[in-house]
Amino acid sequence: MNTASLKQDYQERIVPILMKEFNYTTVMQCPKLQKIVLNQGLGEAVADKKIIDVAQQEMTLIAGQKAVATVSKKDIANFKVRKKMPIGVRVTLRGERMYEFLERLVRVALPRIRDFKGINNKMDGRGNYTLGINEQIIFPEINIDNITKLLGMNITFVTTANTDEEGFALLREFGLPFKK
Repeated sequence: MNTASLKQDYQERIVPILMKEFNYTTVMQCPKLQKIVLNQGLGEAVADKKIIDVAQQEMTLIAGQKAVATVSKKDIANFKVRKKMPIGVRVTLRGERMYEFLERLVRVALPRIRDFKGINNKMDGRGNYTLGINEQIIFPEINIDNITKLLGMNITFVTTANTDEEGFALLREFGLPFKK
């Protein structure tokens, strides 16, 4: 399945299922996937600046789009953080790249997790979903030999759904393996 087919799958298979399930009157009421945001908080980057560069390269490989460093908004003395200090990395995927990433995540990366029994089905109350991943090595783009540190990340799926049920149904139809 290529990326065009995932978009096509949404229009041809998922929309009719959601229309029927939620009794929508028009196609425009169907929830859509707006964007996927990959985010990595790197608190240890305060001590070691190279961690940000490595994380940026890895995140760029995983997403297929350049990752940007996120910076702190204010000074926090207890954590030795200064304002505008890089403390994380993020990428926002939309359109073709978003569908491409979603497909790789569902078909390749998630099945590679050890003892994988599905992902939790806790939505945020507005139809969006955030998935936490503990190790970046589940992505085939990452060369395990070059890894110096295992880094986790959050993957947020932002939908146009108004309720959690609608958002959950959309992501379930896209093939996210939720726990039963």
